[in-house]
Amino acid sequence: MSNIYSERNGLPEERIVREMGCSRSEFMRWLPGATRQAVLHSSRHGEQDLHRIVTPGGTVVITTVIMAPRRIALMTLPVLQVIFHFIDMEAPAQADFMHYFDLYTRRGGG
Repeated sequence: MSNIYSERNGLPEERIVREMGCSRSEFMRWLPGATRQAVLHSSRHGEQDLHRIVTPGGTVVITTVIMAPRRIALMTLPVLQVIFHFIDMEAPAQADFMHYFDLYTRRGGG
């Protein structure tokens, strides 16, 4: 995961880039719940999906790109690059969004 910082309208912008071990369809199924049923606008641009989420704390644009699957022995896992771009959102609102998103999309395991 990497974070990239810039500034817009006096508020910090942050971009978080990570890989998730899920398929595009799984991500799409999780997205409404992971964003607390926020207003969501989605579109597809070639190999990328673009999701604009409007929250009380600001706007989050999530871009997803299907990556090459990971192979471990005979097992194949889907990989999705997920880029979170926070617009006009204070750091506490960003942290709250990511905390809830991560809890919602966390898979069980041991």
